Amino acid sequence: MKFDNILAEVNGFGKFQLRMILLMLAARLALPFHYLLNNFIAAVPSHHCDITSLDYGEAFRNLSHEERLIVSIPVQEDGTLSSCQMFAEPQYHLLINSSNTTDLPTVPCQNGWKYDNTTFKSTLATEWDLVCDKRGLNKASATIFFIGVMFGAAVFGYLSDRFGRKRALLVSYVTTTVFGFASAFSSSFIMFAAMRFFTGLGLSGTSIVTVVLCIEWVDIKHRTAVGILISMDWSISTVLLSLVAYFVNDWRYLTATATCPMCLAIICTWWLPESARWLISNGKAESAHFYLTKCAKVNGRKQFMADLKPEALSKVILVENENKKYSFLDLGRTPRMRRLALLTGIVWFAVAFTYYGISLNIDGFGVNIYLTQFIYGAIEIPGKAFIYFSFKKIGRRLSQAGSLVLTGLCVLCNIFIPQDKGMFQTAVGALGKMVIEAGFTGLYLYTTELYPTVMRQNGLGYGSLMARLGVAVSPLIILLEEVWVHLPSIIFSLVTFAAGLSAFFLPETKNVRLPETVEDVEQTRRRSISTPEEKSPS
Repeated sequence: MKFDNILAEVNGFGKFQLRMILLMLAARLALPFHYLLNNFIAAVPSHHCDITSLDYGEAFRNLSHEERLIVSIPVQEDGTLSSCQMFAEPQYHLLINSSNTTDLPTVPCQNGWKYDNTTFKSTLATEWDLVCDKRGLNKASATIFFIGVMFGAAVFGYLSDRFGRKRALLVSYVTTTVFGFASAFSSSFIMFAAMRFFTGLGLSGTSIVTVVLCIEWVDIKHRTAVGILISMDWSISTVLLSLVAYFVNDWRYLTATATCPMCLAIICTWWLPESARWLISNGKAESAHFYLTKCAKVNGRKQFMADLKPEALSKVILVENENKKYSFLDLGRTPRMRRLALLTGIVWFAVAFTYYGISLNIDGFGVNIYLTQFIYGAIEIPGKAFIYFSFKKIGRRLSQAGSLVLTGLCVLCNIFIPQDKGMFQTAVGALGKMVIEAGFTGLYLYTTELYPTVMRQNGLGYGSLMARLGVAVSPLIILLEEVWVHLPSIIFSLVTFAAGLSAFFLPETKNVRLPETVEDVEQTRRRSISTPEEKSPS
């Protein structure tokens, strides 16, 4: 008897599983709040040099504020005031003829900047003047956060496989809560960057452990549906973020608001079950029997577990050495695991690299930032429906590869849309966002099915690590638009095409039992279920 048989007998998708998903809802709603937070807290409002403290004499003091701006700050080609330069001395002749200011001597802003507070009450840029020469620091704040997420993937991938899903999840929740609130109260940019690093580290555990815990408690028949269902909270929260950010336009309050759901998540861990698969794989049959009995009771299948003794569970998953502790090094010890790690690593890097390349550039389409965020969140919902039916009908491998190729085409097409067609750019960008979100949603489920139980969290952690490496690089690639405006788009499209090709070489997992051991992965062919309804094997 296989574990999937037992899961089917206790109802692999009943009230127990639905309750578990709801218990993790608060934590998962906080994920996009933090992952996309930089769109708002690191926004750079319109600004120009502060001239309020300048005193060039009686003539200057007698000018109105608008006239002082004319004689003090050069005008750019688009008619707006220069953001980073001011005249070395007042140019009074500009009050009569302001047609040519290009040859006049200028200097960097001497007394700070004045910011437009119409859209944002305060941001990182306005708090610590992260503009002009310090503009890179503002962009780097997102990179620092995602480097934390990248390290967190490795840390929590190991902790979850070593100490269990539930314990790793609690550590993740507490870490995120403590450092999330600490970020909101930071007194310097350096302190903020450090706090955001550890917030990202903690959130990484929430992202990967919740997915694995859900999938390991669901039977084969409902695996695809649950994989998509637990990702819906991301899209819903992405839409909510635009509304929350609109009303909470101070970066400190917004950061604290994004962290608040984690307090509820910590309380909810009390009722969360441990993964029975993990417990059996680690020789803890008694504990596994306890949780399976709870599952059977809630799902109305109590009699089956009454007849099944704990001793029988130890034979459900045959592990070569129960005392062996797996780590990331085991991803490269055997041929098929090495190949799997290489291919999934490329795909994870590309999917996250492109997803956040689009998501973190929502102010680059000439449309209201809140509206764009709302559209980008809403468009993900049909994307998830698309990947659900595609996974069911076409399979995992072709769906994953196809989503990457289609995204690359959307990014490439946007290059040829004129800059003054902001709505068209947003539409094509939203289409690309929908397809790449479909690929990102499916990738969590696909990766969970590819790796064995003893290495599943390490495998997903490794994939997440590669993804966060892509995310960390993504904001920096956007800066290359200063070299050539279309260079970032070309890089994003080429990376997605390469990853789409890599996905073609991954094995298909549709209608296939979850592998339990490394030996299962190393087998030439894995046994599949032939029925189209993905019924559990008997």
